[in-house]
Amino acid sequence: MYAPANCRRMLIVASILIAGIAAVDWWATHYISLGFLYLFPIIILGGFLSRTQIVGIALLCAVLQEAFSNLPESEAVIRLVFSSVGFVGTGLFISEMVRNRRIVLRHSEELEDAERQLRSLVESSPAAILTIDSDGNVLLANAAAQQLLSPGAAPLQGQSIKSYLPALQTVLKTQPARSFRTTLQCTGQRTDGEVFLAGVWFSTYKTLSGPRLAAIIVDLSEDLRNREDLSLDHLLKNSRILMSTVAHEIRNLSGAVLVVHKNLSRIKELETNEDFRALGGLIQSLERISALELGSTPAQNGEVVELTSVLDELRILIETTYHESEIRVEWATQEQLPLVWADRYGLVQVFLNLAKNSQRAMMSTQTKLLRIAAREENGKVIIRFEDTGTGVISSENLFRPFQRGAKSSGIGLYVSRAIMRSFGGDLTFEPRSEGSCFAVVLPLYVAAEEAVNA
Repeated sequence: MYAPANCRRMLIVASILIAGIAAVDWWATHYISLGFLYLFPIIILGGFLSRTQIVGIALLCAVLQEAFSNLPESEAVIRLVFSSVGFVGTGLFISEMVRNRRIVLRHSEELEDAERQLRSLVESSPAAILTIDSDGNVLLANAAAQQLLSPGAAPLQGQSIKSYLPALQTVLKTQPARSFRTTLQCTGQRTDGEVFLAGVWFSTYKTLSGPRLAAIIVDLSEDLRNREDLSLDHLLKNSRILMSTVAHEIRNLSGAVLVVHKNLSRIKELETNEDFRALGGLIQSLERISALELGSTPAQNGEVVELTSVLDELRILIETTYHESEIRVEWATQEQLPLVWADRYGLVQVFLNLAKNSQRAMMSTQTKLLRIAAREENGKVIIRFEDTGTGVISSENLFRPFQRGAKSSGIGLYVSRAIMRSFGGDLTFEPRSEGSCFAVVLPLYVAAEEAVNA
């Protein structure tokens, strides 16, 4: 009735009713008033007119009632006031009721639209989404949840989550009164008995029927396998690099000892000495071991690396820790850095080692600033880590392993430079009057490709 499309028709009907009631009231028997019938057109008009218009129509109806009522004139003013109040109140009541009804309908339509969009989002999501009641039973589950937990089997609705993800039921049982949001990794099991690593983002909330849990679940098994394979690959690669550099140092020492042994062999008294001959055999064996080829070429160890993304990753890894240590990090990166030839994982490890060294060096200084600058210079890309730390007392043996006074094992810079040189880069120290500066030198991808093809 109060639909906007019916407005014109209902206004005409109300106008005819007002005119008809006035005519009947004028023609009716004396002392009988039909003015109460004006309530019907006011009820009709209340759903379409503004408040000012309703008040005007109500007063008009009150005047018409009094004009054609033929009731005693001594009470005309009282009747006019009461009828005006009644008509105005009725019209405004209807107007407010219709307005509230329209607001509710509009709100309901918005909710329905939001629910449709949410339902479409949940159903089309590649991640498994489900809700669980306080007893651990699945209330709702999208298609991805069905495929993840129970492919080709009975629907998840109504089943206990305990047989699939017992950790979620434990959350509901142990924390029934708390509402919180968090993440966890746990072991899940499919209907066919296959076990997988589940990453779960979940939140609990309260309803009239008790606590509920909503969860988003993804299968991390493949990521775990890839991560472990990658870790093993880089562990073997870095071990090979380390062993090659250590073998190089041993080879130098063995060569020097062998020279001394040859010089001593000229002494006649030692020619017949069995221990001296055994020592010579041991030196030669040690030299052969140190000469084993454990390394590989830069072309085999490297790949094309987009350096900006590596620096962004480093920023995520160190800035929180530096902020907690009250150390300011200043970035000065050239726009549009060229592609470089490096090992991405090894490069991140070198960057982290340099950043942690700077952090340790600045723990006791008043000014705490690490400046990381990256720019192209002379056909290479150089990334400098410059800090305001305690500095380096003696740089002659800086890249030699097991230095006295070094933190941890004392091989961090030694291994870092070995990693850089494994794919054609380098790590150097640039003296400063205050603090220290290490430069990571990376070959351009174009230059590395030309060197391989040459």
